[in-house]
Amino acid sequence: MSAGAKALVVDPFCFRQFAENEASKKYGGTVFSNTIAEFEEIVNARFSDGELKDGYAPFCKHVFVANDFTDARTNVLPITKENEHLLRSKYEARNEKELPVLARFFPRELVESESSPLPVAKYLDLILYSREQINKENSAMGNEDRNEETAPWGIVSIKAQDVDYELPMTPITSMRNALGKEEGGSGIPIDREAYMEAYNYWKDHATVS
Repeated sequence: MSAGAKALVVDPFCFRQFAENEASKKYGGTVFSNTIAEFEEIVNARFSDGELKDGYAPFCKHVFVANDFTDARTNVLPITKENEHLLRSKYEARNEKELPVLARFFPRELVESESSPLPVAKYLDLILYSREQINKENSAMGNEDRNEETAPWGIVSIKAQDVDYELPMTPITSMRNALGKEEGGSGIPIDREAYMEAYNYWKDHATVS
């Protein structure tokens, strides 16, 4: 890689997580006030190949960075008898080309207030896809115009959390990934053991959105 070339870039799929992008206004997850350029500069300065952690497929990796440069807050809560009545569900798609799937969540306005905010996350989990995989999915979804990027890793999602290891993906995300690339999945079959691990975590937790 040439001097100055970036190893990590924020993939267009992840633009919705940055306030500078219009799509962030409709996104219920973590949205960063940092610009994409600022974020890329910081994470690339801290990145080394030895920090890559395996993800759910060979093309997926994770990098965990200390969250000392954003105000991102944790967005997962345990489900308790006191808050279970606040849970909501809805069908949602992450973009206009995906099939909508059913998700459950805590509405942010019901569990957070100015006087009782959610805590700032200690870590950010950068979820990376290889350039080869991103190009395959772009082509399957008719987004070949995005295949000009050459950085080896694209940041496809960023999770704000309090631990420096991967939390299980939601079961519905596993199911969506098992769909073909044409429907917004990655084409990776469901791993039953990993799915049950996810179930055991997410039956007692829900995201804040």
